[in-house]
Amino acid sequence: MEQTGLLDRGDGVALAWALLPGRGPTVVFLPGFRSDMSGGKAIALRDWCAAEGRGMLRFDYSGSGGSGGAFTDGTIGAWAEDARRVVATLTEGPFLLVGSSMGGWIALLVALAMPERVAALVGIAAAPDFTEELLWAALPASARAALLRDGVLPIPNPYGEPTPITRALIEDGRRHLLLGGEIALDCPVRLLHGQCDPDVPWETALRLAGQLRSTDVQVVLVKDGDHRLSRGQDLALLLRTVAGLEAEF
Repeated sequence: MEQTGLLDRGDGVALAWALLPGRGPTVVFLPGFRSDMSGGKAIALRDWCAAEGRGMLRFDYSGSGGSGGAFTDGTIGAWAEDARRVVATLTEGPFLLVGSSMGGWIALLVALAMPERVAALVGIAAAPDFTEELLWAALPASARAALLRDGVLPIPNPYGEPTPITRALIEDGRRHLLLGGEIALDCPVRLLHGQCDPDVPWETALRLAGQLRSTDVQVVLVKDGDHRLSRGQDLALLLRTVAGLEAEF
């Protein structure tokens, strides 16, 4: 049975988590930007793990879902530390990271911080470096000036209310950029990306594959897939991918 709880970071902010006991490697789901652990991909993975007797960990970054803290206080570094802290505290042994969109970037950072424990990594429309290449680069000069002056800038969000982008998010993101050099990971990596993704170019998956040191890297492009890759056939692809990696251990 899945267990749930709150993990205090030590600064008064509690991180919401849900842990399904089972054999490893433990599947760890990392949500996307302003997303949480209750989405369709996370639940599909949870249900598959439950049926297969596999362990799984879901959680919410600070400022998102059931976790405490303000979203506008979040940065790539802070959320990566949230992920590392939850994984280190609640799991033992090897784990398999599954990161969606920004969660793909966070998964890479967690894997780099804990290389001795990472068994494999799956990226779903993985978006490393998106704060620089997809947010900052897309802003006109006037918006950049407003962000630097005011510290926060609301930008349109096709999935809901405008998203507040902070100066701290952009500046901290620059300290965690990965696509400019070798990514020193040697574990198996699978990258799933829709070619109709309006948010993260599918070419990002190819760039990421080229920068990874691992030779066990596969890219699967879904020609009619969007950014979320949450249709029935997309979820089936995700589950086949995870099952194939889990079968190796």
